Amino acid sequence: MKENLILANYKVESEAYQALSQLKREPANANYTLSQAVIVKKENGALNIMDGFVNGAAAGDDTFTGGLVGSLIGILGGPLGVLLGGSMGMLIGGAVDAGDMADHTSLLEKAGDSILDGETAIILLAQEEYETALTAKLNSFDVSIIRFDAAEVAAEVEHAREVEKQMAKEAREKMREERSEAFKETVARKSEELKTWFSRLGKGE
Repeated sequence: MKENLILANYKVESEAYQALSQLKREPANANYTLSQAVIVKKENGALNIMDGFVNGAAAGDDTFTGGLVGSLIGILGGPLGVLLGGSMGMLIGGAVDAGDMADHTSLLEKAGDSILDGETAIILLAQEEYETALTAKLNSFDVSIIRFDAAEVAAEVEHAREVEKQMAKEAREKMREERSEAFKETVARKSEELKTWFSRLGKGE
């Protein structure tokens, strides 16, 4: 059995919803077990969650924004993905030697780039005995399918979260430094103004 994160891009938006409906009816069988499936649409560069489900056996509630799929969408559609764009792979793929970077594009970058603006996709987390079973179900429609090793995606998502925390920390420190410098400049200006004021008083002006 292999754990995969599957990205299925649909040419026709309504077909993504039909496929999701079929997956809901049979989230598990002898060939695969679905943990989570989410429909996303990319609009103006941002990924929006449109619909989805969590396998009841794997969920503590009825939300589908948590877990690996939700975290992946949060990274791709969040500040890190939006701000860094194509360079995200260079940053997130820090575990790969610089010399090998050209041959090891980040899985997050590949996932983000594979969904074009205006397109609709289903992102699934599944354990599969045979990939052909889910592929056949998804291939009932006009779709392109990409599989990623779920463990590798999870590792990149975790790394990305750490990068986001570091970016936020550095941003806060920079803001404090800028405020500190601005405050020092203001103190110096006010000091000169006061000296000038008292100098004029001493001269009886």
